[in-house]
Amino acid sequence: MKVYAASAAAALFGASSFAAFAPSLPSVARAPSSSSSATVAAPSSASALSMADDKVFDQGAYITESKEMRLKYLEEQAMFALKIAVENYGNAVFPNALIAGDVVITHLLHRMGYLKDGRAKVMCVDTFHLFPETMDFLREIEEHYGFKAELFCAEGCPVGDKDAYDAKYGANLWKEDIEQYDKVCKVEPFQRGLKTLETDCMINGRTRWQGFERAWIDQFENAPIGGGLAKCNPIAYWTLEDTFDYIAKYEVPHHPLHAKGYPSIGDAKDTIPIPEDGSTRFVDFKFEGDPTPWLDYASERKGRFVGLANKDGSTKTECGIHVAGAEQTFDRNLWEEGAVKSIASNDEALEIIKGDGEAVVAVYAPWCQFCQGMEDEFAKYAESAGVPVYKFRGDEEREFVQEYLNTESFPTVNFVKSDGSVVKYDSEARSADDFANFVKSFEKSTA
Repeated sequence: MKVYAASAAAALFGASSFAAFAPSLPSVARAPSSSSSATVAAPSSASALSMADDKVFDQGAYITESKEMRLKYLEEQAMFALKIAVENYGNAVFPNALIAGDVVITHLLHRMGYLKDGRAKVMCVDTFHLFPETMDFLREIEEHYGFKAELFCAEGCPVGDKDAYDAKYGANLWKEDIEQYDKVCKVEPFQRGLKTLETDCMINGRTRWQGFERAWIDQFENAPIGGGLAKCNPIAYWTLEDTFDYIAKYEVPHHPLHAKGYPSIGDAKDTIPIPEDGSTRFVDFKFEGDPTPWLDYASERKGRFVGLANKDGSTKTECGIHVAGAEQTFDRNLWEEGAVKSIASNDEALEIIKGDGEAVVAVYAPWCQFCQGMEDEFAKYAESAGVPVYKFRGDEEREFVQEYLNTESFPTVNFVKSDGSVVKYDSEARSADDFANFVKSFEKSTA
């Protein structure tokens, strides 16, 4: 069987390369046969197993060549996926986070000519909390590869204007409500970017090696955008070691913070080196220190989202962009038809609050998945509410809704009493019956 395996391997990989590390085997007798197949006599076990002789078998050379074979295959596989993504779709877009896998994809898109001819667009989301090195690095690779990324940030803020963001959303939004921060600074700009660029295939750098949440992804998936946006994950089957091997082989420009101990780079506020002392680094295309803390399974993103927790108390591992349904975009507002009335201005909202009637006001943001989730039930409630039911877009008037409509996050539903007081519906149960019971509770209190 060893002779057969050697022959098969030589056929698959090329006789010359295989011969460089194949063990020497004795000549074998072949029985005459009229058939096309040959019967191979078993070789002497003593000579066939003499693999420890370093003159016969160079284990280091074998491992190096095997890794090179693997990297070549992964590269071809990734390029084939990118070819399908770009050439089979009209508007392939690559949201680039500038982490290790993403710089590999950038390099491949460049090699294939898709950046130069504009057939693949690159977009980046500036959260206003990135490391300064990140935006500097973006400009560096734009110049290196000859492309210009499309930048998106929190709605209503000029790109790069952190003061405008702080004034509109608050500098401490991420401390006050991390889910709201993710929606404002990551999910909504991400969705808006895909929509603006008319994306029909989204290229991204997720891999199975990154953790259990991503362990079953394939190179192509469908995301629920516009009825079936394709997702291309060209390096889905790569390990992080493969990624850095590739960066080293082609001297791919990569984020400068890898040299300071960061295996993955996100927001500066919650990203740390791994290990925390920065003893593992990737400098001049090679590792310094023990690379194991970076390269173990599910370790790439260990330094991300540090100290953050989801509302249910679980450890935060995703920013919200790649969780189920987060890719959905809307070409419309919420409650465009039906019994829910729109409040068009702050003055109109004050008239309702200071008037002598009762009303229900939902403060919302159209990009918020929780607002989207309650749309049907709130519309159903409005049809038979018995009081006027309004919607007011609060993400564009944050200071006003904080002051007058109890709003720190979306959605916030309020009951406006006839005396002008505004009472917040303080529950996450959002069925039509839940809203009705909330309003009925005020009837009892005044009876």
